[in-house]
Amino acid sequence: MAFATQEPLSDQENAAYNTKGGNSYLLPFILVTCLFFLWGMAHNLDSILIPHLKKACQLNNRQSTLVDTAVFFAYFLMAIPAGAILKKWGYKNSIILGLLVFAGGAFLFVPAANTRAYEIFLVALFIIGCGLTILETAANPYAAVLGDPAGASTRLNLAASFNGLAAMVAPYVGATFILSGKEYTKEQLAAMPDASRLSYLMEEAASVKLPYIILGCVLVLIAVLFFFMHFPEVRPVSDKPSANKGGFFEVLKHKHLSWAVVAQFFYVGAQVCVTSFFIRMAQQGAGADEKTAGYYLMIYGFLFMAGRFVGTAFLKLISSQSLLSIYCVISVLLCLVSILGDGAYVIYALGGLGFFMSIMFPTIFALGINGLGEGTKAGSSWIIMSIVGGAILPYGMATVIDLNGDNIQLGYIVPLICFVVILFFGLRGYKPAGN
Repeated sequence: MAFATQEPLSDQENAAYNTKGGNSYLLPFILVTCLFFLWGMAHNLDSILIPHLKKACQLNNRQSTLVDTAVFFAYFLMAIPAGAILKKWGYKNSIILGLLVFAGGAFLFVPAANTRAYEIFLVALFIIGCGLTILETAANPYAAVLGDPAGASTRLNLAASFNGLAAMVAPYVGATFILSGKEYTKEQLAAMPDASRLSYLMEEAASVKLPYIILGCVLVLIAVLFFFMHFPEVRPVSDKPSANKGGFFEVLKHKHLSWAVVAQFFYVGAQVCVTSFFIRMAQQGAGADEKTAGYYLMIYGFLFMAGRFVGTAFLKLISSQSLLSIYCVISVLLCLVSILGDGAYVIYALGGLGFFMSIMFPTIFALGINGLGEGTKAGSSWIIMSIVGGAILPYGMATVIDLNGDNIQLGYIVPLICFVVILFFGLRGYKPAGN
C-alpha cells in the first residue's frame, strides 16, 4: 500500500482549527482513541501468553518473560526511527505504517504455533513491538495536541481509558480462546507416551492462532480506513517558542522530560511485572486454576479501565502531578500487602494496583512533553523509548522468583521499588526548570 501524501497544516489552517474548537478534532480524536484500544489488546494478551507459552513450550520463569523482552526491547530500538518517521511522514502515515507492521507480527503467530518454536513467537512479538512503537510515538502526542494545550493530560487519560478497556477484554479473550485449563506436572508429562505429550503441547500452542489472525485482519482494515480519511497534521503551539528546542538530544536539556523518561521506564516495568505474573500469583496465592486465574485478570483489567475513567474525572479537580503522587503512595502500600499477605487478599491487592496504576502512563507522558513546543515529537520518542523498562524489569523479577524457590510474592518487591521512583517524579521531577 502506498502512503498518501499529507502536508502539515499552515499556520492559518491551524489557527482556523483552534478557532472552531473541539468539533474540528472530534472525529480524528475518536479514531486515534481506537488505536489505544488495539495496542492495549496486544499488551494485555502478553499477560496470557507468558503463562501459556511457559506451559506449551516448557519454559522456566526467566525464559517466559522473554515475551515481554521481545516486545519492549523493540520500543527501545525503534523509538528513534519511529520519531524520524513521525517527523518526516507526519501523524497519519506513521499510524498506517505502525498498523501494518503490527498486523505482520500478528500473522507470524501462525507459523510459530504450527512449529511450536518459541524463537518464532519471540520474533513475531518483536515485530509487533516495532509496530506498537510507531503507533504510540504518533498517537500519544497526536491525542495531546488535538485541542486546547491545557487539556492535554485530560485528553490523553480519556484516550488511554480505552487502553484500559482492552485490559479487561484481552484477558477474557485469552482465558476463553487461548487458555485450555489443562495442566500437568513435569512428572505427569514425563509419564505420558511421546505421541500424547507432543499432541498436548501442539494443541496448546495452536490455540493462539485464531485470536491473532482476527487481530491482524482488524489492523489491516483500520489501516485502510486511515488511508482514505483526512487527518489534520496539527503542529504544537508554544507560548515561548525561543525556549523550546526541537533537537533529539537537545530536548533532554528539559529536566522534567528527562525525569519523565526515568519515571516511564519504571512505570512500564512495574505494570508489566504485575500483569506478567498475575495469573501465576492467583494460582499460587489463591489456589485458582488456570482459567479462573485468567478471569481474575479480567477483573484486574476492569479495575484498570475504571481507574482511567475515574482518574480522568479527578483531573478536573486536582493537578495531574498531585494525583500521580497520591496513587503512587497507595500503590506502594498495595505492593506491601501482596508481598506480606496471603490468600485472596493478595489478589485484592493486585486488583487495586490495576486501579491505581491506570492513570500513570498518560499522566507521566503529558507532564513530560509539557511546554516542549517543537520538541514535542522528539520528547515523545524519548518517553516511548523508556518503555524498554518493560523488557528489563520483568526479567529481574523472574530472576528473584527463580532464585527464591518460585516464590512469586517475593518478586513483587520489584514493582514496589518502581513506584517509589515514580513518586519522586510526581513530587519534584515533573517541574520544568525554573519552577
